[in-house]
Amino acid sequence: MRAIPFFLAACLLAVGGCASNGSSSEAETSANDAALAEQALSAALANPGRTDADRERDGRDHPDQLLQLVEYRPGMTIADVFGGGGYYSEIISNIVGPSGHVLLVNNPQYDNYAKKTLEPRLAGNRLANVTYTVTPPTAMNLGKETLDGALIVMSYHDLYVVDPAEGWPAIDAGQFIDQIVTGLKHGGTLLIVDHQARPGSGKDDTTKLHRIEENFAIADFKAHGLELVKSIPLLRNPDDDHSKNVFDPAIRGKTDRYVHLYRKP
Repeated sequence: MRAIPFFLAACLLAVGGCASNGSSSEAETSANDAALAEQALSAALANPGRTDADRERDGRDHPDQLLQLVEYRPGMTIADVFGGGGYYSEIISNIVGPSGHVLLVNNPQYDNYAKKTLEPRLAGNRLANVTYTVTPPTAMNLGKETLDGALIVMSYHDLYVVDPAEGWPAIDAGQFIDQIVTGLKHGGTLLIVDHQARPGSGKDDTTKLHRIEENFAIADFKAHGLELVKSIPLLRNPDDDHSKNVFDPAIRGKTDRYVHLYRKP
């Protein structure tokens, strides 16, 4: 076998070493980010300022496991879209800290529904890094590539609800989703949690049952340029037959819910 000249061997060793160090450095950074996110989440959930009602909801929503999926960290900017009474906004506010920012966005209908919860939650500027906006769905003012992440928890189906008698006008769902995609940075994530509907029903049960089919959601977000990167069974309930309205006392708070994480390439 022909010997490799010493200077060439040294060069190859140096290149290999650099590649190895680079890969190791990236892995260490990722591990450090994950550890920082886990610590921030634990501290946020343990915050003594959280209400008893929020802690009771923790037992249904399992934010300790759900928000591990997104790995929000201090300094991030996150949009809580149709966030209602701000349950998740408060948790995320304490995760991202003073150097971070949370945009809590409701339309007028959600504002009316959630006002009793929102007023004490936001009173006295107690969540100083949360900006609350009541806006038409056509103009959420999410900016362009300003968001590290966004979430829509049990409100995605409302993009397809049409119920003027109940004061809920039609929403241009495509334009709504495009605003979120535009607002996300490249690599930014969108967390979706919603109530599963009957197989093959697509968006047909949104108005009557407040459910939307999982496969429809996947295709919907893919059509707007987002990649499904993870789905977890955290909130699934095989005993939910998908035929009941989600507010039915027999199933309320115990519906079969899917959890999806999408990423903007």
